[in-house]
Amino acid sequence: MRLKFLLIFLLVLCCLSSCQEEDKAIRIERQDYHEAIDKLTDIMVHDIFSPPVASRIYVYPNIAAYETLNQDSENYVSLAAQLNGLAPLKVNADKDKINLKLAALIAHFNVSKELVFSKDIMTSYRDSLYNVWEDLNPEEFETAKSYGLEISEQIITWMNKDGYSETRTMPEYNIYSEDPSVWQPTPPAYMKGIEPHWNKLRPFTLDSASQFKPARPPEFSMQPGSEFHKELMSVYNINKVIREKGNDSEEIAIARFWDCNPFVSVNKGHFMFAEKKITPGAHWIGICKIASEKIDADFSKTVYAQTKASIAIADAFISCWDEKYRSNLVRPETLINTYIDPDWLPILQTPPFPEYTSGHSVVSSASAEVLTSIFGKDFEFVDTTELPYGLPSRTFASFKSAAKEAIISRFYGGIHYESAIYEGEKQGLSVGKFVDDHLQFLKPDTLEESSKVTLK
Repeated sequence: MRLKFLLIFLLVLCCLSSCQEEDKAIRIERQDYHEAIDKLTDIMVHDIFSPPVASRIYVYPNIAAYETLNQDSENYVSLAAQLNGLAPLKVNADKDKINLKLAALIAHFNVSKELVFSKDIMTSYRDSLYNVWEDLNPEEFETAKSYGLEISEQIITWMNKDGYSETRTMPEYNIYSEDPSVWQPTPPAYMKGIEPHWNKLRPFTLDSASQFKPARPPEFSMQPGSEFHKELMSVYNINKVIREKGNDSEEIAIARFWDCNPFVSVNKGHFMFAEKKITPGAHWIGICKIASEKIDADFSKTVYAQTKASIAIADAFISCWDEKYRSNLVRPETLINTYIDPDWLPILQTPPFPEYTSGHSVVSSASAEVLTSIFGKDFEFVDTTELPYGLPSRTFASFKSAAKEAIISRFYGGIHYESAIYEGEKQGLSVGKFVDDHLQFLKPDTLEESSKVTLK
């Protein structure tokens, strides 16, 4: 009898011990990955990165997380040998014994901190999580950390060969020209042209920065009746119509919602400071998060969606900036102030780089294309991305309807001609389709099952 009770007692102890060990397991979920991206966004807003540079900061940590998660995955395909210059990764660990979600998050942190100015903020955030994980299960944490660092260091080595560091020492944009068609810095800050050498970066999927070179803008002419002059007057006239409707007009709401200009300068007395805003790429990264949350995506699908979206955004910026500094076209504000109305102001503050094509149009079209491929063509969502920046949410019937609104916002805002937004839309659509066609993320069986789940 005593032996029986002893056996029961030992069994209970084993069960309790097993439960305690299970409780100590480090659980990583979709929300943890989104929190890491949100922290990265907050740091970028704090550090004031330009839209092209921000796209680079998003994409490499996502790729590092994706590759950490998906070496020999049952459902997903490695991007090694698919992305330009990324060779197959060397893996020395037994992945069956690794918490791959945790390792992926650690890889994301390791690459992120190499890309921002405020490394101390990222390091402090990372270390606070490290402490929690290590207390929960030291062995599981150390194993995952070792693997995440192993993969991410290889991504960093590949990243450092993309040409970015070389562009840091290249000449600044030469702002002096007597040609009225050439871009000039605009008020109030009169900043020099941002990232004039961005087309020299290695694309992720494109054959070259000029692969999807858009049609030329209308020939510059201030002759009334010319195509260019008509487009200029359209910007001027729509601005008057919108302002007559007042600040509560739908057009102004649309323009402000999609402004996404981290260089907006605010004057107060003798002081000028930057108003904190996200970039166009950050807005679409936020929409990707909203979509993942809506369908209750698992961790793997969340990383997949963010990685695919960020690759499309990064290549869209490389493609767009290639054209911006080739056509080097003057902004509407400069011409209207010089030739038509010296007191005219656009509804949005003009960003500091050439006009053609519209960056938001290119990026939004590319983003909408890849997000549609992931979540479906009639994916209705409430866009709350701009709530932290004082703007209300907006509801869209699909990603492409959101992109259409982002595109027209640049015309309403007075910062782009119509040819820039519609040719930019075509350019972005080409980039998005190329990313979708060129990269294989899902294995065939997974692709078929994913289509059944996400398409409406």
